[in-house]
Amino acid sequence: MINTQFTTKYFLTGFFFFTLITFAEAVVTQIDSDFDGKLDQWQHKSEKGQLLKIEYDKNGDGKIDQIDVFEDNEKPVRVELDRNLDGTLDQVQHYSKNFILEYVERDSKFSGLMDWREVYRPNNTVLRLETDENHDRKMDVFQYFSANGQLERVEYDTSYDGEIDRWEFFGENETLSSVHFDTNHDGEPDQWQYFHNSTQLKKVEHDTNFDGKTDRFEYFDDSGKLERVELDKNHDGKLDIIKRRP
Repeated sequence: MINTQFTTKYFLTGFFFFTLITFAEAVVTQIDSDFDGKLDQWQHKSEKGQLLKIEYDKNGDGKIDQIDVFEDNEKPVRVELDRNLDGTLDQVQHYSKNFILEYVERDSKFSGLMDWREVYRPNNTVLRLETDENHDRKMDVFQYFSANGQLERVEYDTSYDGEIDRWEFFGENETLSSVHFDTNHDGEPDQWQYFHNSTQLKKVEHDTNFDGKTDRFEYFDDSGKLERVELDKNHDGKLDIIKRRP
């Protein structure tokens, strides 16, 4: 049986008014930090005096809107936030023991599901952004960024089976250079589209028999019309047929 007995003591300092509630397993210090007569901070410590977490009511509505979790660490290893102040925590920031931000989870639509994750480098720049587009609790889109914040690559799970089946690659100024597809869902790309200035399709390559080798090449002119098709019909790595637009 859990011992729920506690004692309460009241203190007044030159900084704020607080109460001290002592539980059998921990101590909670309740603080009115702005002297408005409302408690707005709760500090939880273990029996040994180690700080476990601090809860905040920063807007004074009587609801917790931030929790700093320490887990016996000197600095928070996790910060939980209620961004829209509806009483439900919708963002969690995860830190290393040295208080370096590692990743952030977010309920971007305030739907009750964490559908957004930002993964950070040690220098506090975003390495990867992950989103759950269909709200099945699995990430479906993965955006990768360079150290200077430029989008380099996007990976998609378009069939929501947990496997990547579309890859987009970007060049300078985040211009789309190519898109790779896994059309048979075997984990390997078998179609490659190449672009000029993001929107102008220049070439498409196909692996029609899924042996890992390209056997069909399609070339497009500046207007987007197909002008040439090259085929390796017997899959020996050599072109057998070349078709040109009249």
